[in-house]
Amino acid sequence: MEIPRHWRLKKQRYNLIGEVCPHCEAKIFPPRDVCPHCGEEARTEFAFSGRGEVYSYTTIYDAPAGYEAYAPYTVAIVKLAEGPMITAQLTDLGDQAVQVGMPVEMVTRRLRQDGDERGVIVYGYKFRPALVGAAA
Repeated sequence: MEIPRHWRLKKQRYNLIGEVCPHCEAKIFPPRDVCPHCGEEARTEFAFSGRGEVYSYTTIYDAPAGYEAYAPYTVAIVKLAEGPMITAQLTDLGDQAVQVGMPVEMVTRRLRQDGDERGVIVYGYKFRPALVGAAA
């Protein structure tokens, strides 16, 4: 991914900033400017809580080029507390088994590094099991 595109996506990748439709109140992620529910303009920013639950998941053993060092890793469809579903890698699992319905929370983690050791490090959202006793 080129650097200008990375900077354009910074709000959504670091803070889960999406949009809310002022017409039908639908929460939209990623931002689309046009509501997929009612078709009206939706440019009002909305900050998602970062909390959700695992809707579905899979473990990747045969990783694509550039991600071999991370295999095996688990990718999930996360249903955010506000409604939208997003795809993200699960992290910080330890010995914990992933289950559908498992509560998770967003964390910012390294996604990859472009180029050699002096290349741009790209960060973004991943999800980890929700911490017990964490504020809602």
